[in-house]
Amino acid sequence: MKSIVFSIIVAVVFIAGAFMLARGDGTTPVANANNVTIVDGKQIIEISAKGGYQPRKSVAKAGMPTIIRFNTKGTFDCSSSVRIPSMNISKNLPNSGITDIDVGSQQVATLQGTCGMGMYPFEVEFQS
Repeated sequence: MKSIVFSIIVAVVFIAGAFMLARGDGTTPVANANNVTIVDGKQIIEISAKGGYQPRKSVAKAGMPTIIRFNTKGTFDCSSSVRIPSMNISKNLPNSGITDIDVGSQQVATLQGTCGMGMYPFEVEFQS
């Protein structure tokens, strides 16, 4: 009987831990300057797509031509389909490779995107 109770407790702890890892702690990690670069007068925001998007939140400069660069490496889940509803953008990404999406020069605002199923969100906050 003790071993059954112990097994149940261990299972609950593992399930709770997996759930917390999958959902995070409720905060959205903010990208540091490592995922935003400026090349030839355009800012490039690099986002990895596999099991969601990393970073989930990027900060970029408003009023500058912008490209969001998605990097996939063996991506077979719904994050290989990107949607940015406010710009009517819907794009399928390759399983592995680089895909650039030109979002033009954005005003101060937050651009929100998601995977094809709406499960994995990402956002780019454009600041002045």
